[in-house]
Amino acid sequence: MDQKVYTWTDKIYVTIVAPDHNFDSGLVDMIGDTDDDPLIVQTRSQKLTSYQLAETGTDTGIFSGEVILKGFSHDADGDPSTGTSGYDVTGVSSASGSGPTDGVIKAEDDDGVTISYEYNEDEVVVGSALIRWNVGEVQWLESSYPAGGNGVVRVVDPDMNWDPENVDNFEIDVWSDSDAGGISLMITETNEATGIFEGTVSFTADDESSGHRLRVAEGDTITAEYEDNTLPDPYTRSDDLDITGTAIVGTIVPPLERAPAANARVVDSFGNSLSEVSVDQQVQIEADLVNGQDRDQSFAYLVQVQDGNGVTVSLAWITGQLAAGQSFSPALSWIPTASGSYEATVFVWESVDNPTALSDTVSVSIRVV
Repeated sequence: MDQKVYTWTDKIYVTIVAPDHNFDSGLVDMIGDTDDDPLIVQTRSQKLTSYQLAETGTDTGIFSGEVILKGFSHDADGDPSTGTSGYDVTGVSSASGSGPTDGVIKAEDDDGVTISYEYNEDEVVVGSALIRWNVGEVQWLESSYPAGGNGVVRVVDPDMNWDPENVDNFEIDVWSDSDAGGISLMITETNEATGIFEGTVSFTADDESSGHRLRVAEGDTITAEYEDNTLPDPYTRSDDLDITGTAIVGTIVPPLERAPAANARVVDSFGNSLSEVSVDQQVQIEADLVNGQDRDQSFAYLVQVQDGNGVTVSLAWITGQLAAGQSFSPALSWIPTASGSYEATVFVWESVDNPTALSDTVSVSIRVV
């Protein structure tokens, strides 16, 4: 058997090395179909007996064949309008096929398959594997896309490979911040039996969403989602799980480069730099911010002042918003009450409630006399 774990609709490739059964070196021999050398394929609900395997060539002594797992009646995509009476997969009432490639047998979502071959009297070789469902995955092939470009979304879910001898397809939902209704996108298996499905979305900043075209704006998050109705234990057959993947419209900027701070300094009320500060003198602690993105960025500018012992003597903040590419030099005031050496550290966060850093911290030393 070619795998240790199969899904419910996989094709099983069987190989048996039996040189003693290469009876005629000039012909392709068969094994498994007689009472003397029976080959049996069985799951927990069905059995296929006297199944033939064919020699891979003349005089090889290697025999191979295929058996298809047919699953059971189940609405795999969660859409009752697709499939047969709403079922995307329908099982078989009984196992059938004589070999070497026409075998079909029913498989459940939590099952096993065993293949046994009696190569000599009372001498049997056995191979077995599990049959399990899987949790799928959604991914965009790029982390960001331009507003007028195309994006490829990929779904990896072996359980949606309903027919291993044909290319399968199904629909997923795709939407953006600008169009929460979004579109239904047909995704198609990349080849027979891959369990990998892809579809292309065209992005537009001007037109309405339609077909495979999705309306977006700079800075939007685009989301692709499908409902996974084939989940492994501890889920049950009636459970489903929304599987999503996201990307960004626009340029991806590293987190600490979204609004980098630089040139932290101490200035007076007129903006003049100070190398020394007097007790009870009001000063401003200022730094330069630049929005390195092509979209607006909210921010919180925090200044922490610590004395020579590392004790925080002041903590203050302001909030604001930087337009795309905007430079700004926020400042916060501080009045020292005692002489000594201090250090002011500037933090730039998403917000006071969300301390996600938009910049590395910058510091300035202050001497108070």
